[in-house]
This record gives sequence, C-alpha cells and structure tokens, in this order.
Amino acid sequence: MYFLSFFGAFSPSTFLPIYKHNPRRIMAKSRSTQQLETIEKTVSYAADQGIIHLLVEDQVANGRTVQIKGKELVNFGSCSYLGIELHPRIKAGAIDAVHRYGSQFASSRAYLSAALYGEAEELLQQIFPHPLILAPSLTLGHLSNLPVLIEDEDAVIMDHQVHASLGMAMHQLRSRGVKIEMIRHSHIGMLENRIRKLKDTHRKIWYLADGIYSMFGDFAPLDELKVLLDTYEQFHLYIDDAHGSGWMGEKGCGSVFSRLPYHPRMYVTASLAKSFATAGGVLIYPDEASRRKVRVCGGTLIFSGPIQPPLLGAAIASLRLHLSDELPPLQAALRERIAYFNLQAEEKGIPLFSESKAPVGFISVGTPAVGYNMVRRLMRLGFYTNLAVYPSVPYKNTGLRLAINNHLRFEDIDRLLDHIAAELPLALAEENYSIEEVYKAFNHQLERV
Repeated sequence: MYFLSFFGAFSPSTFLPIYKHNPRRIMAKSRSTQQLETIEKTVSYAADQGIIHLLVEDQVANGRTVQIKGKELVNFGSCSYLGIELHPRIKAGAIDAVHRYGSQFASSRAYLSAALYGEAEELLQQIFPHPLILAPSLTLGHLSNLPVLIEDEDAVIMDHQVHASLGMAMHQLRSRGVKIEMIRHSHIGMLENRIRKLKDTHRKIWYLADGIYSMFGDFAPLDELKVLLDTYEQFHLYIDDAHGSGWMGEKGCGSVFSRLPYHPRMYVTASLAKSFATAGGVLIYPDEASRRKVRVCGGTLIFSGPIQPPLLGAAIASLRLHLSDELPPLQAALRERIAYFNLQAEEKGIPLFSESKAPVGFISVGTPAVGYNMVRRLMRLGFYTNLAVYPSVPYKNTGLRLAINNHLRFEDIDRLLDHIAAELPLALAEENYSIEEVYKAFNHQLERV
C-alpha cells in the first residue's frame, strides 16, 4: 500500500531475513501491518460517521452545491478552483470529440495516440514552454517519471507532506536499493544538512515536494530551494504543482513557474484535473533528453490506457480558454474569494493553520474526534467540508480542509465561517479538548506567503 511507503515503513521483504533467523518473529505484527490497521480503522470510522465515501445524488450539477442523503449542502470540497467544469465551451469540446472519435481510443500510447493528443500537447507548450508529456493522470505520471529519472546511485529526500501519489513510486525505487529519507515539512535547514551528508556517497540527491501542499495550503519555499539548487550541483528538485497550476500565473503556468521560471535541475508536474477542469497530468522537463527517456521507458506510458477522446476534447477547450483573455478575470475572482476568506477567518478568531494565498484553507481542530464532530455539525447546517485526518496529516494535526473556488459566493464563505466560529468551541468541549491544546499541537506555524 502506498501509505506505507509514504510514511517510511519497510516493505514486507525487508523482514524476511529476520523471520529466517527468528521464526517467533513471524507471529509479531510488522510496523507496516500496524500502520495499515490504523489507517483502516481511521478511514472506516469516518465512513461509518457518514462524512467520507459519500455518493452525490444530483442529477444535474451546478458546481456550488451537492445533494447528499436528500439534503443540499454548499460544497467546500471541490478543487475546481476556477469553476469552469460547466463552461459551455469545455462541454462543447467534449461533445465534439466524442462525436468525431467515439468514447475511447483503445491503444497504448507506445503504439498509437489519438490526433487530439498532439493538439493538446502543442497548447500545453504555450503555457509551459519546456519539453513535456501529457500523461493519463498525474499519479500515473509520477509512476512513469520517478523510476526512470531516479537511478540506483541516487538518493531521495521526501517532504513529510508531499502528496501520497509520489510515495507510490517509492516501492520500485526501494526494491532497487535506492536510499529514501523523509524530513520535516518544508524544513530547509534539515534538507541542507541531509544534502551535505549524502553528496559524497550519491550521484544525485532528489527532493520531492509540492508547489502548494494539498492539506495545509502552504507554498513550497522556492527562494530557499533555488539557493540550494545553485549551491549544490548534485541537488535536483522534483515538485508537484497540481494545486497551483491553472488558477495562478500567466496563462495558468502555476505557483512554481510563476516564481521560478526555469532551472536546469528542476522537474515540475501539473494537473489538468483541478483548475483546468478536465483530466490528465503534465510532466515538464528542463531538457529534451529527460522527456524522451521517460516517453520511451515510462512504464505507465507503455502499459496504461490513454486519456479518452471526450476528456482530450475538453482539455483542448480548457487550454484554449487559459490562453485567452478570459483567464485573468477568472483568476482575479478567485483571488478576491481567497483574500475574503482569510480576512473573515481572522476577524472571527478562527484558527487557520496559515494565511495562505492559495485556494486551500486549513482550519486546525486538533484530534480526529474533534474533526469528525465538526464535519457532522457543518453537514447538519448545510455545508460539506473535507476532513484532513491521519494518514494525510499527523494524528493531532487534524483539520478542516476548505477548497475555495469561483462557484462559491461571498455569503457562503461568511455563513460557513460564522458556523465554524460558533460550533468549534462546542465540538472541543464535547470531545474534552481545548483551543489551547489545538494551538499546542500546531506549534510550528508557517510563514505567511
């Protein structure tokens, strides 16, 4: 399971030599098994509480609300940040593509690619002017990228909060004997210390990070990372900008390229499944040789299916929108909502983890029990929110993860935050927890971006 690699557990094969020499250890639960059981209990409990694994009942989507168990809830869980998934031109692009090419182009890209792929990649290069590949999804993109780019003599350092999809590729690397470590979230001092220790024994040192972290909504410290890139020639940055692309930067280039347009040892990925409101992962390289190597050798680019024609048609329409004059007003509208959310949260005394300029708000609540309590309360009051709970965040760093998007009205933000301000003290008291304990659990506050 990828959670186990992500949290640094050993693979089952690591324990075989121990079992061989001490058969009694076979009966003991491995750390991996214990973690899996904890995850299963946590997720199953949340499902039993009726706050995850839910089915939306809407027959026609409107973007702003969802109907769950017969009740309409304002949806603060959608990562369609620009709110364009219902845009007439994007829907028309999907319809036109299915009329021309059908529902599927059933061939591996190792053999044939639909004509729409070429058009989509040409448009993408106008947004990301570097060698690139359009992958079926960003998760599958990481599974093609990382095992090919990272070689056996390299070392990998993972940020503790890097997206779990990157951790999935660590299974292959670990089985090859690649050294993999994890450091505290965005701790540049710790990162530099590890680079110094590893540079004499490893060919390249890769740091895996997010441009904007999906749980806490904080930005990668790119200024400090550029200093490390310029200082240590073995240091390579692999950064996932899934939550930054589209809504931020010129033409939607994202949170990374808008701050660090290029570095010869920086590899960036972007997602079309959030702000771009379609499907696919974009793998962006500093040079053509890296792109070609992954295009030829990347496992999921050989053996996985392609993006279906309707979604490619939608992607082309979305990319054209991003290259048009229509994008800046959409980005400005989202920035207004983000600023309003931060201002209102501060005025109402709500414990935001950080005041971020990203469309991801994280309200600290402390323990999973308080989190479950709050999500249930908010659902009763007409709001759907995401619960950030272990294993996505440390156990006592549970919080409400609120996605801000252009479908939401300013009064939606007002009403939600009013309810949180009123209900959080009640939920804390009900679970025998205090606001002081919440602040103590989140004692490492991030710098404001």
